[in-house]
Amino acid sequence: MAELSFRDLVPAIWLPTPELRRERERSRYRLHLVKHRSILKNRIHSSLIAFGYQRSMSDLLGVSGRKLLAELDFPEPWRSHVDASLELIDDLERRITAIEEELKHSGAEHRYIPLLLTAPGIGWIIGYTIASEIGEINRFSSPTKLTGYTGLCPRVAQSGDVDRRGPVSKHGPKYLRWGLIEATTHACSHPLYKDRYQPLKRRHGRQRGAKVAQIDLARRLAEAIWYMLTRNQPFAPAGAPFPLAA
Repeated sequence: MAELSFRDLVPAIWLPTPELRRERERSRYRLHLVKHRSILKNRIHSSLIAFGYQRSMSDLLGVSGRKLLAELDFPEPWRSHVDASLELIDDLERRITAIEEELKHSGAEHRYIPLLLTAPGIGWIIGYTIASEIGEINRFSSPTKLTGYTGLCPRVAQSGDVDRRGPVSKHGPKYLRWGLIEATTHACSHPLYKDRYQPLKRRHGRQRGAKVAQIDLARRLAEAIWYMLTRNQPFAPAGAPFPLAA
């Protein structure tokens, strides 16, 4: 079977509405700010390492971490750079918080988000991102089409009777892939997925195992999302008498 192209996965006549474009811009801009915040945090951490000060990233910006940064004897220009980075991080934190409140307010009436919140690993922010990137679920005629649209399926090179599978295609919106992969960090411990995730992770070894298992689980979540949204039903495994909450 030949590999489906990205154009084959989404009907060419479909165009996002102005409201959907606004939804996507909100969630994408939040991710843009989060990325810059992470860069600044890493820069501060690099300055600590450069001068022999070891500190965990998790508490670097807490009360004790900021007290330590204020007391450390950084020479110039590192001192000025650390102080400026902290000011920029605080500003980004305020903007990110404001956007997240806006996303929650906007998503309260979104018809997909309440369903997505019942799936393992999906919270408000991830649910809003996934919903806005998918758009209308009816444009995907099968779970295979939605999974292919995410770009999480491997490339397939066919020659005669031999199929060679390569890395994931990464076609489609990168923000949708981010949302699904982010959800797997929590969904991997869910009873429904744990028995598949852990053996797959061990089988592929320490270097590749976690990434391969995450991508596999993200594809499974994409399939579940298609069924949830097309049937207008909360997340539940086949045959389950009740929905499984996240």
